[in-house]
Amino acid sequence: MSAALLLLMYWLPGLAFGAAIRLRGWVLAGAAPALTYGLVSIGGLLIGKVGLPWTVPTFAAWAAVASVVAFVVSHLVNRRRPAEPEERLPLRDHLVVAAGLAVGLAVGAVTFLRGIGSLDRLSQDWDAPHHGNLVRWLAEHQTSVVSTAGAIGNQPDNTSYFYPSTYHELLALLLDEAGTSLPVLLNLGALSTVLIWPVGIAALGLAWRLPPLAVAFAAAVSTWFSPFPYDSLWRGPLWPYVAGIALIPALLALVKYLVEPRGVTGPVAIAVVVAGMVGLQTSLAVIVFALLLIIFLCCVFRQVPIDWRRAWPTLLATVLLGLVVSVPLILPSLGAASGVTAALWSSEATPAGAFGQMLTFSGVVAFPQWWIGLPALLGIFVMVRRRLMTWMVVVYAVFGVLYAATVSLETPLVHQLTGFFYNDHWRLAALLPLPGSIAFGVFTAAAGGWLVERRRSRIPSSWPTERVAVAASLVVFLLLAAVSGAYVGRNSSRLAQTYGNGPTVSAAEQEAYRWLGERVRPGERVMNDVVDGSAWMYAVAKVEPVVWTFYGTPPDSPQTYLARNLNKVATSPRVREELDELRVRYVIVGRGFVRPERKTAQGLVGLGRTEGFREVFENEGATIYEIEGQEGVVADGEPTPEPNR
Repeated sequence: MSAALLLLMYWLPGLAFGAAIRLRGWVLAGAAPALTYGLVSIGGLLIGKVGLPWTVPTFAAWAAVASVVAFVVSHLVNRRRPAEPEERLPLRDHLVVAAGLAVGLAVGAVTFLRGIGSLDRLSQDWDAPHHGNLVRWLAEHQTSVVSTAGAIGNQPDNTSYFYPSTYHELLALLLDEAGTSLPVLLNLGALSTVLIWPVGIAALGLAWRLPPLAVAFAAAVSTWFSPFPYDSLWRGPLWPYVAGIALIPALLALVKYLVEPRGVTGPVAIAVVVAGMVGLQTSLAVIVFALLLIIFLCCVFRQVPIDWRRAWPTLLATVLLGLVVSVPLILPSLGAASGVTAALWSSEATPAGAFGQMLTFSGVVAFPQWWIGLPALLGIFVMVRRRLMTWMVVVYAVFGVLYAATVSLETPLVHQLTGFFYNDHWRLAALLPLPGSIAFGVFTAAAGGWLVERRRSRIPSSWPTERVAVAASLVVFLLLAAVSGAYVGRNSSRLAQTYGNGPTVSAAEQEAYRWLGERVRPGERVMNDVVDGSAWMYAVAKVEPVVWTFYGTPPDSPQTYLARNLNKVATSPRVREELDELRVRYVIVGRGFVRPERKTAQGLVGLGRTEGFREVFENEGATIYEIEGQEGVVADGEPTPEPNR
């Protein structure tokens, strides 16, 4: 039920809006989630400005109004300048693409679910509790205004707090709906991203008129690559960034409506999708600009056919609309831009190794994905020779070389070019499977014809050549799938690295958070360690921690002082003052840490042997103490809970 509800939320608003602006078929199906994210980005901004609550009814009303307005505008424009009917594929071709898509969806779902182990599992890596806390904050406060959420970034007094929040706004609409707990919701959100990707690949291939067989193979293999989506799901996890990358195929499919204009369809759809991508992760604006610039230059150099007389009004409208909807979403992020560009990551490959990773579309790995990487590389040559989507070859060359340089070199020029991506080669590697999937599909579809040509003398003349070629391509695909195992084992193992039952936060620790959730009163906070996973307690159990993130608090803050001196409560008046100021009655000490080299904060050591602390809960994951004498946060006459063993 939860999964069905979430998938409806991802696709239904976008389907309605896309149909209103005259999108149809595979492009509509592929673009629907991207349009939904765009509606969330724009709607969240508008609804927040007017002060309405961020709920399913208000979002549904906004999406309905936007769809009606879009329909009226599209209808009026089409009446004045009717668009030519789109070319329709025969049913056979639809079934071929659907079969390939089914393989891609199945591999993606199996790999993800096998990797995380259970939908109840939480990611153990660094960024996960921040995402969970932001979803909870927006849901609890029924707001789409992220500037109100400074507390979850340990910046409670920052009224200009910013973090790209479109991903969280969409999930916040469904938190606790139909019994959806936060761990399940976060995992279903990530799974939805995995499923969006192959649908977009299918829409992209068909929009640019690749042979349906090539599109089918591209969609099928799209969920086999490690760099996307799996590496960015276990590392970080970079959920909003991954969601944005998953929308790129749909965006590129819509670009066809600029090359071959069809009224307002292209400009409106692209503007809304760009708004969604920028709202998910601001740095995606750079990727969008680069991709559109590459296609534009390919048009200029006649690698992409275009009628400039028909296209220029549509191109101008797209630029203007894109700026109108994206600039208000980008501006709040400028204050944090210096922190993004200043981030540095160490090289993880030699130049030769990086070049090999690029050629095999493999990303940061010890062993390249030869069984899909080499066919994809051969597909690049086929695309060049046959002039198929040559702009995609340029995309591969530009981002592939940029990735190879970033993962192997540490120079000022490389840092400047990749600053918008935190100078993070893993984020750039996530772009490799886009040309990799398309090129693999082209190669596999072409391989059958090549084999038939080579063995023509041995094929009975009564056999239809075209069908034999298709059968040969299918055999090639099945052989590659068999020897590679669709890389399910490899990719699920990579995911499993950060989806265990601990060490950062275990099921036992979550039980402790829920115990607190039944006892902590509104306005109270719970003292916690900065690195033991207890930053999750708000997301899981609606309990506000003193320290919200693994980054900690400023050195001169009350939170940092308590982390260093809490066990001096019996001798330090300042400790008691800070506890009263922060309204702290309980303290929790977890067993595991987000990084193995971390240790319990100095002020939280030995509380069980320290005067002023009474143990009230303990299990294998955490211990909770009540701080004696905190009358300022405990109502008179309230019974003290008995210890829970």
